[in-house]
Amino acid sequence: MSEVRVRFAPSPTGRLHIGGARTAIYNWAFARATGGKFILRIEDTDPERSTEENTQVILRAMRWLGLDWDEGPEVGGEAGPYFQMQRMDTYAQALETLKEKGAVYPCFCTKEELDAKRAACEAAGQAYEGYDRTCRNLSAEEAQARIDAGEPHVWRLKVPENHGPIEFDDAVYGHVSFPIEVMDDMILVRTDGSPTYNFAVVCDDANMRITHVIRGDDHLSNTPRQILIYEALGLPIPTFAHLSMILGGDGKKLSKRHGATSVEEYRDRGYLSDTMVNFLALLGWSLDGESTIISRETLCKEFSLDRVTKKDAVFDETKLDWMNGVYIREMNDEAWVEAELPWFAETYANATGCSIEEAESWVAEPGNKRWLKRMYPLVIERLVRLNEVPDKLAYMFWGSRVQLDEKSVQKVLLKEGVRADEALRLCRNVIADESIPWEYNALQDTCRALCEPNDIKPKNLFQPLRVAITGNMVSPPLFESIELLHRNNVVARIDAVLSEVFGD
Repeated sequence: MSEVRVRFAPSPTGRLHIGGARTAIYNWAFARATGGKFILRIEDTDPERSTEENTQVILRAMRWLGLDWDEGPEVGGEAGPYFQMQRMDTYAQALETLKEKGAVYPCFCTKEELDAKRAACEAAGQAYEGYDRTCRNLSAEEAQARIDAGEPHVWRLKVPENHGPIEFDDAVYGHVSFPIEVMDDMILVRTDGSPTYNFAVVCDDANMRITHVIRGDDHLSNTPRQILIYEALGLPIPTFAHLSMILGGDGKKLSKRHGATSVEEYRDRGYLSDTMVNFLALLGWSLDGESTIISRETLCKEFSLDRVTKKDAVFDETKLDWMNGVYIREMNDEAWVEAELPWFAETYANATGCSIEEAESWVAEPGNKRWLKRMYPLVIERLVRLNEVPDKLAYMFWGSRVQLDEKSVQKVLLKEGVRADEALRLCRNVIADESIPWEYNALQDTCRALCEPNDIKPKNLFQPLRVAITGNMVSPPLFESIELLHRNNVVARIDAVLSEVFGD
């Protein structure tokens, strides 16, 4: 078999959405598994929406996912350029080839005339069967004369009249057949000389020697049209593989009503790129029907089209959260801190009131990174997403201040009969005693020893202290947290609570 060459061809009209990301992952993994080439092509023929900024958005998303391309923007390659707007000469050459073969003809019918024919059919209660080939049988002399006179025209494909059903073997859907009767003489080149989608795609895929076209099943209806163009040009037809839809939990096509839909939104919500690649790969493909955690290396080694299902996939965000937690727990402290830096910067900025730029500089300092690494065991078993850090660890950045959760104040500090103020004073004496090592076991054991002689239950001693230090009755491990704070700041927080809540 010749070298496998696949492509992902997004339009730079917005962000890279989840469905497109899965398509990119499948193409990338198939290329890696077969030792082939993965090509990135930008289909930028929409002049109003195709912008350089949107192109960069797509490239950033691809890089974040770790989907490296062998040919394409920023990489180059022998089949370039990799932007459709830079390939107009290739479409013009293909049209000339079709003219020489007598496979196309100019059509002078105006939009108004075509609209009128459609309206007449509808008024008569008849189904509109597409263009009626009015201009197909114009003589070559008349057609050329009208062209020479400057009459606006498009170029249509002359579908062979004796053509049988259009059939192909889809790598996912199996054998597919379309009756030739539903294929009208489609427009290949518009009046302004620009190619239509189907024509440009065929030209690009042929010139880039694409062997497998792996794409969403919303393109399934385009396939017979594209096959007709391949045949007219006398070009080999690639293998097609159409991917089923991704549905939300309600069984409807995934859309904004289900929440985030773009790759960058999931990145910003604290999901890891490894998680997203793993999770999206399993939306329609399986390794063995059982495995759920699949490394990039395994995906790139084992991916095959014969294990892609035509059954619609369901985007289960609960499963995504679980999977992300698994990947987070597999990180070491250094990798975790690097991944968390944006959220640590956000937390530091919120706590200190500095700018985000100042916060980014602060968290990047080696000494501060070492301190942040010590927070790893506090939360690593409890994190589902990276963006949970501002909520879970904000108290680590408060210095001598404390921000009290009102519900925790009422349920713990002011709960009748628990003697929270007394508990705080006892704990304060321990924490302020510099003869006690600033180490969580020593601090915890010394505080615990206060319970029996003072007839205080451990819960009623430790919970008020937790609220005074972290602001909340629910937090990461208390004394392990205290060990990472400065002794004077911990004492100051207790004093502040005693003053604010109890009037001491």
